[in-house]
Amino acid sequence: MNIWAAVFVGGGIGSLLRYGVTRLLLALDLRGSFPWATFASNVLATAILAWVLLRMQPHFQQRPALSALITVGICGGFSTFSTFSYENFFLIREGFTGLAAANILINVFACLAIFFVFARTA
Repeated sequence: MNIWAAVFVGGGIGSLLRYGVTRLLLALDLRGSFPWATFASNVLATAILAWVLLRMQPHFQQRPALSALITVGICGGFSTFSTFSYENFFLIREGFTGLAAANILINVFACLAIFFVFARTA
């Protein structure tokens, strides 16, 4: 498969995963100010990326299209920095500065921690 096509297909899969996580968390009726769907999507996408880059990279060296499909396409479509930024802007604008700061710290710490966990167990 062509790498460009792989990224395109992976991006679609990642976007569908993102939408599915949001719908699932809405169905669970997690109400409140904290943006759980974005947090879950970012953490799950980071776990996939960390697993591929730190654990599976030797298996993907001869398959660059598959690597691009997962790392650039799926993880890129699944994680969402733009929504993360908007939600923090909205929280700050609505006076929830502390919650925005917590959201930023929790997202960044959790995603970095995932890489350290995978690196340690590799």
